[in-house]
Amino acid sequence: MAKSHKPVVWFPFAAGGTVIAFCIPVILLLTFLAALGHVPAGLDYQNMHVFARSGLGKLVIFGVVALSLWSSAHRLRCTCYDFGLRADTLAATVLYAAAIFGSIASAVFLARI
Repeated sequence: MAKSHKPVVWFPFAAGGTVIAFCIPVILLLTFLAALGHVPAGLDYQNMHVFARSGLGKLVIFGVVALSLWSSAHRLRCTCYDFGLRADTLAATVLYAAAIFGSIASAVFLARI
């Protein structure tokens, strides 16, 4: 039986979908509360900056960003195909390259904090 490379693509897609489902609504709620001037205790700028500077904080932030980008790229690839774009290789190359570029950019940004 021939081995498939689909798990390599499906694992980050599934993990990214889970991250998007659980983390993004919380991030949006906290951003909305901060925009209204109601920053919850412990989530002020200083505390969040200390978290983002720590190794665990960088890993968590990178995980949320990279997995979300990978899941979104795969979802957009499927959407392009559903809308009639049959150049799947081109769509996959462009979308996954954008996800990789975004992941590298977030890693570089986090390294500078």
